[in-house]
Amino acid sequence: MAERRHGTPAPATGSTVTGQDWEGAHLSGERHERVAFVRADLSEAVTEGAVFTECTFRDSRFNASRHTGAAFLNCTFTGCSFFDATFTDCKTTGSTFDRCTFDLLTVEGGDWSFTGLPGADLRRASFSGVRLREADLTGARIGGTVHRCDLSGAWLHSADLSGCDLRGSEITGLNPLETKVAGATIDPEQALVLAVALGVRIR
Repeated sequence: MAERRHGTPAPATGSTVTGQDWEGAHLSGERHERVAFVRADLSEAVTEGAVFTECTFRDSRFNASRHTGAAFLNCTFTGCSFFDATFTDCKTTGSTFDRCTFDLLTVEGGDWSFTGLPGADLRRASFSGVRLREADLTGARIGGTVHRCDLSGAWLHSADLSGCDLRGSEITGLNPLETKVAGATIDPEQALVLAVALGVRIR
């Protein structure tokens, strides 16, 4: 059983579906709970309002898929591809991503709180207006765009935000002594936050 954030084991699944072909499918309002999907193909699929609860996706493709108002609650993603996928106003609360790829991923709005993305390569991903409270970004590489996101309590130890555009995001928990921020773009208010974190005095 896979270990998750805080050492909590991944939820047990009740059934397994192998090779599910949802390529280009419109999954409006679908509901799935505790299903293990192995090598599922959701390329170019649309999941409006779909809800996946405590499901597992292994070696699955989400390439060019579009998700609006969908929820992936306490799910586990292992070895999945999210190339050019878009998540709009979605929830991934409590979900964990392991050995996944995120090139050209776009996330707009939604709640990704308590989501586990340790070590994720997010350098070509874009997040805008996303709630990432207490998300596990330990060791993640985040060099793309993180605009107006709530990173309160996010785990950023050993994360690399070099070159990342962080403007408008809540970064009060960011410790520049533990997180790389060289070349990151920030606004004046965030500059004050980082100065305080470094213990310098501004007069």
